[in-house]
Amino acid sequence: MERTMDDLLKELEELKKEAYIGDEERAKKRKERGILNARERIEKLLDPGTFVEIQPLVLARNTDFGLDKKRKHGDGVITGYGRINGRLVFVYAQDFTFMGGSLGELHAKKISYLLDLAMKVGAPVIGLNDSGGARIQEGVDALSGYGQIFFRNVLASGVIPQIAVIMGPSAGGAVYSPALMDFVIMVENTSYMYITGPKVVKAVIGEDVDHQQLGGADAHTKKSGVAHLKAKSDEEALELVKKLLSYLPQNNMEDPPYVETGDDPMRTDPELRNVVPTNPNVPYDMHEVIRRVVDNGEFFEIHPDWAKNIIVGFARIGGYSIGIIANQPAYLAGVLDIDSSDKASRFIRFCDAFNIPIITFVDVPGFMPGTRQEHGGIIRHGAKMLYAYSEATVPKVTVIIRKAYGGAYLAMCSKDLGADIVYAWPTAEIAVMGPEGAVDVIFRKELAAIEDPEEREKKRQEFIDEYRKKYANPYRAAERGYIDDVIDPAETRPKIYLALQMLRSKREKRPPKKHGNMPV
Repeated sequence: MERTMDDLLKELEELKKEAYIGDEERAKKRKERGILNARERIEKLLDPGTFVEIQPLVLARNTDFGLDKKRKHGDGVITGYGRINGRLVFVYAQDFTFMGGSLGELHAKKISYLLDLAMKVGAPVIGLNDSGGARIQEGVDALSGYGQIFFRNVLASGVIPQIAVIMGPSAGGAVYSPALMDFVIMVENTSYMYITGPKVVKAVIGEDVDHQQLGGADAHTKKSGVAHLKAKSDEEALELVKKLLSYLPQNNMEDPPYVETGDDPMRTDPELRNVVPTNPNVPYDMHEVIRRVVDNGEFFEIHPDWAKNIIVGFARIGGYSIGIIANQPAYLAGVLDIDSSDKASRFIRFCDAFNIPIITFVDVPGFMPGTRQEHGGIIRHGAKMLYAYSEATVPKVTVIIRKAYGGAYLAMCSKDLGADIVYAWPTAEIAVMGPEGAVDVIFRKELAAIEDPEEREKKRQEFIDEYRKKYANPYRAAERGYIDDVIDPAETRPKIYLALQMLRSKREKRPPKKHGNMPV
């Protein structure tokens, strides 16, 4: 009997119904715990009615080890495209209710195809990760699938923004695709990432640890730095994605979107004169400086809980996206160490790849001393900052707020490392080292010759005051042209805005090469 179109459409409907969700009962139980299913996540992420699914009828061809009874159309991952605030994005969401979201051959091919499409049209990719790892029954085919995804993550790096949201388990090989992407967002209590799980850790090294202690959101946003942001719920994580994307261009050939903020770019702020203590040894919160300079005080911080001695994040000045790197005197005096160097370098390179101007606020006493830092490779890690700033060709504006000592002064985007415009506040101290240390070196013999301790300390203080007056100020650097002007702190915002406007047409030629060899 010949089938009618109605018959064919009914058959199609049944196939797509099978691909809708892996296990509805399992999805129901997860929802009771506040966990959205894969399709709900996509619906909440994208503008209503904009999602277009692709390859929903993919079906695993491997039928070994009982897979013929388990396999379903869609193969445990939903892929497609839609819009966020009217802008095109590509998204995939792993379905943990289908075989634990495990990655098999066709599951991987769907993600790889999505990445290929995103690169062709130049639009961001968002991965909603919820997977127990490779599908063991598919063996080498699953491993090959991971390799294909990793390869495309690397090809897409610096071409389109890639955002990974960890919304459940991400174990074994599953962790490396997020690690290769630009930003990782984790959900508290329900997500975790690790190479080897608690059972293996216990068996191999005898350490008792649970999923969250080993690889939860706190572990990766505070200790390892693998994750950039954490959210209290699935919904909050998806909102963070939307906010992050609002600062980013679609691809490396576009400028970031302009947003009318209603904040006058020429606005001055006299209160900035009172934010920084005149005593160079008294800490303050650099966030206050940032908030007073950027549009409407809105600063979207990245890695807020890791390496707190340096601050990185996105903001706007005059409606234009900027990336901010700033020392934090309120934490470890704003010193540069291994983690803060890595944090800043990664952020600088992202901004440079996606045409986001870089603003640097400097108050740095130096690099962290000690055997732990030296043996951990502070030389190599600190060199990453030198490399990242020197390599960056986007507009770079530096404002020296207070301390700028030694190699750390250079590492915080000095003019010698390619800063286009460098301003300094009157409180700036630019020198090889702080006055106290300098005096102990320069006047060592004179001080040693004074026997009376009180008299020696009095003389030492005189030397310190003399050194500070002569060298620990911005004027010697201004005389040599290392800074472009010493400015009233109240005028910081308009000065930066005018510099960025001037630099919008910046073009910079570099020697032709395949790529440099960054110290990693």
